[in-house]
Amino acid sequence: MFIKERLDNGIPVVMESFRSVHSVAIGVWVKVGSRYESSDESGISHFLEHMFFKGTKKYSAKDIAVEIDTIGGDLNAHTSRENTAFYVKVLDEYVEKGVNILSEIFVHSTFPEDEFEKEKKIIREEIKMVEDTPDDFIHDLFSRTVWGSEGLGQSILGRRETIASFSRDDIIAHIRKYYGTKDVVIACAGNFDHAGLMALLNRRFGGIRQGSEPKKGAAPVFKAGVKIFPKDLSEAHIVIGLPAISQVSDERYALFILNTILGGSVSSRLFQEIRENRGLAYSVYSFTSMYLDTGLWGVYAGVSKKRVSEVTELIVKEMLRLKDTLTEQELDKAKRHLKGNMLLALESTNSRMNNIARQEMYFGKYISPQDILKAVENVSMKEIEDLAESLLRKSLFSAVVHGPVDGDVLNGIF
Repeated sequence: MFIKERLDNGIPVVMESFRSVHSVAIGVWVKVGSRYESSDESGISHFLEHMFFKGTKKYSAKDIAVEIDTIGGDLNAHTSRENTAFYVKVLDEYVEKGVNILSEIFVHSTFPEDEFEKEKKIIREEIKMVEDTPDDFIHDLFSRTVWGSEGLGQSILGRRETIASFSRDDIIAHIRKYYGTKDVVIACAGNFDHAGLMALLNRRFGGIRQGSEPKKGAAPVFKAGVKIFPKDLSEAHIVIGLPAISQVSDERYALFILNTILGGSVSSRLFQEIRENRGLAYSVYSFTSMYLDTGLWGVYAGVSKKRVSEVTELIVKEMLRLKDTLTEQELDKAKRHLKGNMLLALESTNSRMNNIARQEMYFGKYISPQDILKAVENVSMKEIEDLAESLLRKSLFSAVVHGPVDGDVLNGIF
């Protein structure tokens, strides 16, 4: 059962209760992420996310860890390009304890000065870890290439020099700017008493100040082209992509189906042709990145340096021929794949909480699993053909290669 209410201070609370589980997931979501940071504060949303766990008026950082471990719960957070989320998952008998811990870090963190330098070191290590994980790092390189050095093109983790510059005043200013009631959503999913939980949330989160500063700016422009990032690695990593649709587009289900057919499953065209038939890559897949006002559709592959040109040509060829070769069998299979994956994912209270939070932030309404299943099923062959026709144009492609290759490796392909 889904319910939406508001706290006394206006914060929307979206709740999905079901009695068949013994857990509750509760998240506090803030509508700010790395795309809203200026260049000289790149990474501050993620840095602040870390600092929320470094002590409150009541608990030290160790106390927080002990408290959540003692009840067998999970307390965590994540930062994306458009939002920051803090969440707790506990057994239903510990709902009050879970909310108290979550609200303690979100409302009463003290951001002790002596924790700043330690956390800066930790994040610098996190940056190094990503840079040493080329199949992750290639996506940051691609985002920077197509979106530019600001906004969506910025790394969520920030840069070493910006991380080094952050002070306590900087993160307090970031909180005052974005962490007001207009930019906060609370989401709850699992086995809980509705009235009791609302009373608890009002008590623990009622003190959050009103208002937030609105985000401004036009949608970024996707830049087509080719860029090579040479590095001595054991294999080369490729991302090829083009501009696509936003998170709120009515065509999103059609794109999910196209993506599934192209490279979103182990029976997809790219996986079968490049890995299974030709043995050219261990990992190859397509993906979508969708934001409030824009998006992209891309393909990743990790290959031998000798195979970069060959695999790139195969990917581009398969993408361009997609609109003319789609079959009803592929459409039906992709629909069943998407519906099955969605239903399996929604068996987790964390996934249910994430789902209703994102729906509230992007759509301002609840979209039931049944409505999503129906929307997927109703996508027609003409819709996916028309979308493929509008998106898949060679002049729009951008490609990035990271690895032991030289600058002319993709000459003549785009």
